[in-house]
This record gives sequence, structure tokens and C-alpha cells, in this order.
Amino acid sequence: MYKYLLIFICSYSICQEAVNPIEPTWKDLNYAGDGKSYHTLDIYSPTSSNNKSPLILTIYGSAWKSNRSKASKYIKKSLIKPLIDAGFAVASINHRSSTDALFPAQIHDVKAAIRFLRGNASEYKIDPSFVGVTGSSSGGHLAAMAGTTSHNKLMEGNIGSFLNYDSHVNAVVDWFGPTDFLLMDICGSKMVHDAVNSPESKLIGGAIQENKEKARAANPINYISSKTPPFLIIHGMVDLTVPYCQSKVLKMALERANIESELISVRDGGHGKNVFIDKYKVEMVNFFLKNLKLKNEN
Repeated sequence: MYKYLLIFICSYSICQEAVNPIEPTWKDLNYAGDGKSYHTLDIYSPTSSNNKSPLILTIYGSAWKSNRSKASKYIKKSLIKPLIDAGFAVASINHRSSTDALFPAQIHDVKAAIRFLRGNASEYKIDPSFVGVTGSSSGGHLAAMAGTTSHNKLMEGNIGSFLNYDSHVNAVVDWFGPTDFLLMDICGSKMVHDAVNSPESKLIGGAIQENKEKARAANPINYISSKTPPFLIIHGMVDLTVPYCQSKVLKMALERANIESELISVRDGGHGKNVFIDKYKVEMVNFFLKNLKLKNEN
């Protein structure tokens, strides 16, 4: 008898989440105007307000292999839900994969999505004056790129119909994203990033050590400027997929440029394991809330 009771007993919040998973307020909006599913996004509105809400863009991790993971369970649970619960509107985007197009297509898509959202802010109840961005792994890389290329036309691209709108972001939370591809194998990893078939090599269209300029062009560190927004970086110190050094070198570069930044180093953290936990989700939310408050005070 008792084993059956154990199967069916669960906390109210867990059962509610299973029965009523979060769903977008607006779904499959095409931000490029081209009808392609890899250029779509979903918008989740907070339930706490009918007013315009500050916006956070979320970018999934997939080693740049996926072009349709915006509604995955992990991104809903780990990124979207904590943010909408805190009063943010959240836009979760698809972007072109490395097999659809080589870099910089992916950051062009991110920026096109931001311009689209600013251009349609009234319709979707968004406050366009505050846009944050967060992502994990390859999504962390693109979030960091969006941050360091803020106000930088070099990575703007020409996707979509809202080219007169700005793609800058106000704050970045980077969850264990790669930065300097050329250092990844030196730092230690369970995979060979220098190989021609590695995710990083496929992203730029050739083995990274044989295409160093292309690899450098995909390094967010190389775009840091005085206009770079504040960063929160969260990385596991025993991550054997994206080595911890990737966040360490980003943090050091931000410090050299006097950009506000924090690196949370998770001593027992792997590639998501022991990192995507409530403690650090709270850190993400508080970081965005702090920067929203600072923006409103200025």
C-alpha cells in the first residue's frame, strides 16, 4: 500500500508545474519576417502586472546545433520561470544553427530579435528601456556577444524590418558560455575543441586553430568597450565541456576595462550540474533586478 502512496504524493508546487507548465502569451512570432521557424520567438508575460514590463531575452544552449529549442523544458524551468515570477517579460528565441549558417549569423539573429521586440514593445507590453539577456553554454556565448557588442555596428547584421531600432542590452547573465575558443583545449576538456568537427570549429567553418581570425571574431572578449553593460557570469569549476577558464578570462578582460562584473565560481559545478540550482537562479534574478533599479534611478 505504501509504495503506491509514495508514487502519488508530491508537493503542491511540483504537481502544479507538471499539470500547468508555463506557456507563452505570444507564440512563434517571426522576428525576421521570412517565415523561417529558426527565426521565431515566444513571449512570456508576467502575471503580476498589466503594465509594460522590462524584458529579458533567453538563449538556449545546444553547441549551436539546434535551431528550434526555444521552448525546451530546461529553459522554461531554469531561466524563464524564475524571471517571469520576478516580474520580467521573457522572450525565448530560436536562432540559426551552425549547419544553417556560419557565425556571425547567430548573433545577427539575436540582435534582430531584440530590434523586433523594441519595435513592437507597445503591442507586447514591453518596456523597451530595459532589455537583459541570458543564456547557457552556447547560449551563454551569444548572450555575452550581445553584451560586448552593444552599441557596436560590426555585429548588427541586416535581419528583419526593424533596422532603425537599437539592439543594445542593459545587463548580461552568462551561464558557462565559451569565449576564447583557442584556449579551450589548453584549459582541459573531455572533448577536443581544436578538432575540425568540434562545435566551435563547425560554428566558424573550419578547425579553430587553422582559422584563428575567425575564432577571434567569435570571441566576445574582443568587443569589450566602455559601453559594455554589467555582467554576471556563473560557471562550474569542474566543467569538462566548456572549461572554467572561459569565464575566468572573460571576467579578467571585463575588469581590465573597468566594466562591472561578477564571476560566481561553483566549486563542485559541472556543465550545468550543481550550477542550474535555485541558489544561482536567485542570483540571476537579483542581478537583473539590481540593474533595473539602477537604470530607473538614473
